[in-house]
Order: sequence, then C-alpha cells, then structure tokens
Amino acid sequence: MRSFIRHPTHIPIEYDLDSDPGLIAYDTENISAGGLCFKSAKAIAEGTKIRIRIPCLDVPFKASCEVVWCKMSKPGYEIGVRFSDDENGFRLRMIEQVCYIEEYRLSVLKEENRQLTWKQASDEWIKKYAEKFPGSSG
Repeated sequence: MRSFIRHPTHIPIEYDLDSDPGLIAYDTENISAGGLCFKSAKAIAEGTKIRIRIPCLDVPFKASCEVVWCKMSKPGYEIGVRFSDDENGFRLRMIEQVCYIEEYRLSVLKEENRQLTWKQASDEWIKKYAEKFPGSSG
C-alpha cells in the first residue's frame, strides 16, 4: 500500500550524481510527498544518492534523494526516488504548486487552445496566482 498519493505530471527536473556531476534535465512522470519518478537516458542503480531540482517554481525545489527502483522504459529508463530529508511542509507546498501549474497548463490548452511549455505555464501561473498561494511570501 502506498504511503503517499502520486500526482501525474510532466515537468522538467534536473538531477546530479556524485559520480557523474553536472545537472541533466529530464521530465517527471509523477510526484508525491515521498518521492518522484522521472525519465532518464541512463540506468541508475538502486541505493544511489542523487540530488534533484525543479527549477521552474517561484522558489526552486531542491531535494536529496535515494534511488529506490529503476525500470527500462522505451526510450531509456524510469527512475523512482525517495526524498531523503524531512522537510515535509515545504515539500508538500512545492508539490501542490507543481500540480496547480500543471492544471493551469491543461486548462489553458482546453479553454484557450494555447499549447504552453511547462516553463511558460509556470511563468504565467506564478505571475497570476503565486501571491495568493497559501504560504507565499507575497
């Protein structure tokens, strides 16, 4: 049984391995309060410690993670990671924000027939709604 609800989303992230420094951008498949799943061109061994970053938020999300599974998925691999720290309040706020931005991106496509990249949707959502978002500093 899952401890956390997964939210499907396809947002760009970056990750960094100690053994392979340099940030590499990929898309997430889903995200939850406990971790996330993302696409990678390379397999990453279970137990590997990595750092991830979601740069497109009003406050970029960063987390230390541990790879808990790796599955072949054409093309490349799906990597499942568990967050290593206990900053649940901040993490939940960022996950909520990611979900709202993805919802905004899809509603703009449906209602305005405008196809936005995740970055474009993020920028528009932040300008329109971030100040009203619970816990924002604005």
